[in-house]
Amino acid sequence: MPLTLDRAKPAVPFGGIYRLIDFALSNLANSGYRKIAVLTQYKSHSLDRHISMTWRMSRLLGNWVAPVPAQMRKGPHWFSGSADAIYQNLNLIHDEKPDYVIVFGSDHIYRMDPSQMVQAHIDSGAGVTVAGIRVPIDQATAFGVIEADATGLIKEFHEKPEHPSPTHDDPTSAFVSMGNYVFSADLLEEIISVDAENPDSRNDMGGDIIPGLVGRDEAYVYDFQSNDIPGQHERERGYWRDVGTVDAYYDANMDILEVDPIFSLYNDEWPIYTNQPPVPPAKFIFDEDGRRGMAINSIVSAGTIISGSSVHRSVISPNVRLHSYSSVEDSVIMHGVSVGRNAQIKRAILDKDVVVEPGAKIGFDAEHDAARFTVTDSGIIVVAKGEVVKAD
Repeated sequence: MPLTLDRAKPAVPFGGIYRLIDFALSNLANSGYRKIAVLTQYKSHSLDRHISMTWRMSRLLGNWVAPVPAQMRKGPHWFSGSADAIYQNLNLIHDEKPDYVIVFGSDHIYRMDPSQMVQAHIDSGAGVTVAGIRVPIDQATAFGVIEADATGLIKEFHEKPEHPSPTHDDPTSAFVSMGNYVFSADLLEEIISVDAENPDSRNDMGGDIIPGLVGRDEAYVYDFQSNDIPGQHERERGYWRDVGTVDAYYDANMDILEVDPIFSLYNDEWPIYTNQPPVPPAKFIFDEDGRRGMAINSIVSAGTIISGSSVHRSVISPNVRLHSYSSVEDSVIMHGVSVGRNAQIKRAILDKDVVVEPGAKIGFDAEHDAARFTVTDSGIIVVAKGEVVKAD
């Protein structure tokens, strides 16, 4: 919040032109997996619209990406958890009759070739394979922590433990779940059907399904660090951001701005696909002292006009208007924002269609900002969609 006030999290814009869901879908499509059901529920209109406008596969080849709204197929209730969402849509699996089912979250920033994880799943004979990533052990308390032996068999799975266990080969790191799974289809149907009958279950993939399979010695971990991506520099190996908080979302946007980024959008061999509307190129105008249209160490999207204003280390989305003598620094500016003359913005996220009136300031008075906007633990100011920011 407030970025999810009017939209599901996978529909939150990222990196100027993308939506968070584009990363998971691009990974699947690039890997050759192109029969994809997107299970939606909460405030899904913008997500459904993005998928319908962007993710059109060739029906001639039997490919499809389909948003599937909650339909109450198993009774008069909406999805009660991620496992229940799959349980209520088992008909999709019955229709396709796959040997394996990939279950991926749709709100993470990363590149991954899922086919390598599927092959590891097949080779191990596992019932489920969990994508795991190594994180510093002092950060692992925010995730589901995996304890696995040298073969990859998961021995224990702990949800957000106070004292995480280290990996078998490195006492300074822990394996945490990325929320990505490969299931043998028959086992998936069996385990979620049993879970659906358990009144004490939260019907959650990470909280209930995976621990149940760990107890049966049917769960293996796949080390994401071993995943090879065509065209990716070695420094990007293992990059993954769980944007579960506004601070993490902000940091991920800043990651792509570096001169030598740890996550680059510019990989033609493993592209991130998205909708590209018919808007004109970005435009920079005026070249006078104090009134120079420029952007440094920034991403500037099509349709934007930087009119005698300065942008430093920021992500500027399409159709933004930055008027003369204004400045934007260390910020994420979403679609359709208008920044008036002499306005100043620093360390902020402005959601779509925000209007910053001439002379207004954001990010320069912590107490004043906290009274008007959402402010994160690290001091990032978030202005909700469509707000009008007045000058003091």
